[in-house]
Amino acid sequence: MKQNVGTIERIIRGLIGIVAIAAYFLGWLQGTAAIVALVVGVVMLFTAILGWCPPYALLGINTAKKG
Repeated sequence: MKQNVGTIERIIRGLIGIVAIAAYFLGWLQGTAAIVALVVGVVMLFTAILGWCPPYALLGINTAKKG
């Protein structure tokens, strides 16, 4: 897996992931919205850590620096 997510985007994804997971565990959201927030948070955090996004790979998008 070659990185296809740039540094700034990884930071943003990580922050969004942390906030979404916190929203779930702190009870800021209820029901389906809470579950969706948890799933989105985990996916965002996972892609931030790996620096690789499957949809980006399928669509040929690359925000990582080349070189």
